[in-house]
Amino acid sequence: MPTVQDNIVSPGLLATMNQRAGAKSVGASATEDRFMKLLVAQMKNQDPLNPLDNAQVTSQLAQLSTVTGIDKLNTTLEAMMSSTQSNQSLQAASMIGHGVLAPGSSLSLSGGQAAFGIELSAPADSATVTIRDSSGRPVHQIVLGSLSAGTVPLQWDGMTNAGVAAANGTYTFDVSATTAGQKVPATTLGFGQVTSVSGGTQGPKLNVPGLGALNVADIRQIL
Repeated sequence: MPTVQDNIVSPGLLATMNQRAGAKSVGASATEDRFMKLLVAQMKNQDPLNPLDNAQVTSQLAQLSTVTGIDKLNTTLEAMMSSTQSNQSLQAASMIGHGVLAPGSSLSLSGGQAAFGIELSAPADSATVTIRDSSGRPVHQIVLGSLSAGTVPLQWDGMTNAGVAAANGTYTFDVSATTAGQKVPATTLGFGQVTSVSGGTQGPKLNVPGLGALNVADIRQIL
């Protein structure tokens, strides 16, 4: 004949668990509520000849604590992400109307003025910027001296190598930079004015004519 163990969960503990499952406290998560209901159902329907012992109950309550902790952590992370996105949106909105430099290889000449820039990954002994027309032919070169690493804003007055004014319009440009005869990686930066901001799953986008929809991280300099 089987022997009934003496470590049966006490009726008082069962009543407490039942009360917690039946009356959900304010702010308790749905995960916690389901967990408690399952635990109480398990205790109610246990084999009286082989009941849960206190160690099993303690283990399951510890699991509940872990699940609840993860649930709260997820909630906290979601709140932090929401706050970060809100800050990014405010930062992006503050750029409306400002000129920015971002990766791009085109420039717009209007009234003898064109803004653009370059970004060097390392210091350079010399750098040369070549501005080309729509056919790819060089119209003007800008020879720069020693430059530090980072963003270098530039401007073109519209004068060609021949000493005549270039026509207004869109041009392209490229850059060649070296140090001790070795090529230095360089990025061309186009100029544009932020006209609006739009939302997206990856964060706010800055709409810049000529450069497209940019992430805040794409902006190299605000002018």
